[in-house]
Amino acid sequence: MNVAVWIPLLLPLVAGPAARRLAEALPPRAAAWLLAGSAVVLAGCSTAALALLAGAGALRLPPIAALGHLRLPVVGDEVTVPAACLATALLTCVAVAVVRTARRHTVLTARARRAAAREGSAAGDLTVLQDPGPDAYALPGRPGRIVVTTGMLRALDPDEREALLAHERAHLAGRHHLFLSALALSAACHPMLRMLSAPLSYALERWADESAAAAVGDRRLAARAIGRAALAARPSARAGVALSATAGPVPRRVAALLAAAPAPHLRARTPRVIAAVLAGCLALSAACALEAAHDLHGSIEVAQGEP
Repeated sequence: MNVAVWIPLLLPLVAGPAARRLAEALPPRAAAWLLAGSAVVLAGCSTAALALLAGAGALRLPPIAALGHLRLPVVGDEVTVPAACLATALLTCVAVAVVRTARRHTVLTARARRAAAREGSAAGDLTVLQDPGPDAYALPGRPGRIVVTTGMLRALDPDEREALLAHERAHLAGRHHLFLSALALSAACHPMLRMLSAPLSYALERWADESAAAAVGDRRLAARAIGRAALAARPSARAGVALSATAGPVPRRVAALLAAAPAPHLRARTPRVIAAVLAGCLALSAACALEAAHDLHGSIEVAQGEP
């Protein structure tokens, strides 16, 4: 197995910052897809690289080689035993982290849904909690729910309530929780991808902001509703499970809604260069993982005596 197998493990160090920079130059929806998609590709390739390294090392063990009728020491000669052991340990850590992340997300979501069903009164997709503390969030599931407290309803006027609910409905309609889940699982595979978490959260909130502004037909009303809701809201421990209009850098989001200029597009030279760098990193990561898999397959065929 050649040096290509190591490249997918290193490319997130370059692709991660490039994706963050590029997301700032894109509309919110495109930025969210870019960040989540890049994270999934980079995580998949790095995990595949670890699996190939661990597999090449395992094939050097006589019992496993005997099962495949392999002649030693042909298979995995380029992969040293320490490297294979390290890859195996890292792959085990990745598997544990992915399972723990998925389990935590499932448990917290189920707990939040049970609490909303037990303590709130439902009407359509809306659940109202009898709680003086202002709070509102979108709760994913089947069906998705918008949870809002009586304290939040009292803190906003009717038009602002409509804008706030439109924001939360945009989260459910866009399945934004899947974007966050994909990034969380990707970060469990490669810790460097955690740097994309805050930009993705911001992009998703901006996506919902723009959807809410379009739904109510008034950008200033949407900005006012989000600002007042954020000022009234209390801190929440539901990060990564439920999406809320009061999350993220609210002043920056309000300023974006009030800005006369539309969201920036890729016209400047710098974003184009960053886009080229990111595309090159993603393509190279996938190509190297495929090349390493092809190389390992060829080594196995040689070890089995095939032409």
